[in-house]
Amino acid sequence: MNNYKLEEFKKNIKNKRVSVIGMGVSNIPAIKYLNKLGAYVIGRDKKDEVPEELKGLNNIEFITGENYLEGLKDSDYIFRSPGVKPSTPQIVEAVENGVILTSEMETFIHLTNATVIAVTGSDGKTTTTTLVSLFLKEAGKNVYIGGNIGTPLLDKVEEITDKDYVVLELSSFQLMTMKERINRAAITNLAPNHLDYHKDYEEYIEAKTNIFKNQTENDILVLNEDDTLTTRFEKIANGKIRKFSINKALDCGVYYKDGKIISSVEEKNNIIMDAKDVKLVGMHNIANICTAASLVIDICGTDAIKKVAMNFGGVEHRMELVREINGVKWYNDSIASSPSRTIAGLKAFNQKIILIAGGYDKHIPYDVMGPYLMDKVKLLILVGTTAPKIKEAAIEEAQKRGENIMKIAEFNNLKDAVDFANNNAKSGDIVAMSPASASFDLYENFMVRGEYFKKLVNEI
Repeated sequence: MNNYKLEEFKKNIKNKRVSVIGMGVSNIPAIKYLNKLGAYVIGRDKKDEVPEELKGLNNIEFITGENYLEGLKDSDYIFRSPGVKPSTPQIVEAVENGVILTSEMETFIHLTNATVIAVTGSDGKTTTTTLVSLFLKEAGKNVYIGGNIGTPLLDKVEEITDKDYVVLELSSFQLMTMKERINRAAITNLAPNHLDYHKDYEEYIEAKTNIFKNQTENDILVLNEDDTLTTRFEKIANGKIRKFSINKALDCGVYYKDGKIISSVEEKNNIIMDAKDVKLVGMHNIANICTAASLVIDICGTDAIKKVAMNFGGVEHRMELVREINGVKWYNDSIASSPSRTIAGLKAFNQKIILIAGGYDKHIPYDVMGPYLMDKVKLLILVGTTAPKIKEAAIEEAQKRGENIMKIAEFNNLKDAVDFANNNAKSGDIVAMSPASASFDLYENFMVRGEYFKKLVNEI
């Protein structure tokens, strides 16, 4: 099939001044591709260094350091990195002057002929996105993965066909300016998150809704029946609604009931599998399987879903079993950058655990953690700037119950926290690092934090 949008884009972008904000891993392929199409690219980054891969290109300039947004209004296009707010004054001024604001992800979705399937939400995005891609691959489909995981896709747009599937994990940062149609979308849940970036919780929620606002009646939106915030989107959705639930049977969706995962998408009450055969740990992962299955069960069939669910052990840094030492199991849940994600992890265990938590403060409330800390944690080890908030949540819940609080220890770094956990753990114990906080105060991202935690554990 001819891709008229792509041909038009290639014609329009030639000789245009294109500012690409951010020269990190995700934007480097986009810069190269735009340069190849004949655009005059201005690579902009607050960091002073220019990536080696870009230094040899012709017809390109670099603006780095504190004044990296200088002259932005003189561009024809701006490709925004997700970490840069669209409300940044220089961007607002440029858009008011007629500059086209987009991003690598938005442009790709606009140009591709493939079926686009996207997942957003506060928790479970990466696992759900990964499951969708695995279900499709198991059914023999050709799949590309992108967004927050996988690889940048804009430079691959010419090789991806209308028979392929593109599976995306999209954050609120990426969705803030999204105006493109997404064929199949899912919202896992909503809870306060990234309030250091968004002006308020409503803006965060509004950004998430952009995943389905441009759908048509032929598209599909999957919502969480167990989350009152997401179910209200049913009234404003254009596409066909499917749901998932771990608490009730559904007329159209995939749900958990009486120990089984059941589909009502194509036929009513079709049992996919016994939940006890799922390799992933915890009911939150049963919910992730239900979400992913709701998105693509009519494409890939139940056999593919069952086979993947029985064999998939999880994505790295998501309640990942690192090792067992002297009868103590150590889990890396570095992805848990919000209270709701850590709560989901705590629920996965049938015993009280040793929890290492804390990190960068995204200005979100921690009081919701109190009941789960009291019910699921026997030793709480805290690091980072959110340590006082998490400690206060536990203290307030203990006082409310009139019970003794668990032992709490605070440290300045993760190494001391791991050493303390090791010295206090006994055979049969579980130690989990599930921070309930972002990593930015100490580590570049949750992956770097998780790798460092695994290194510490493997050195014990």
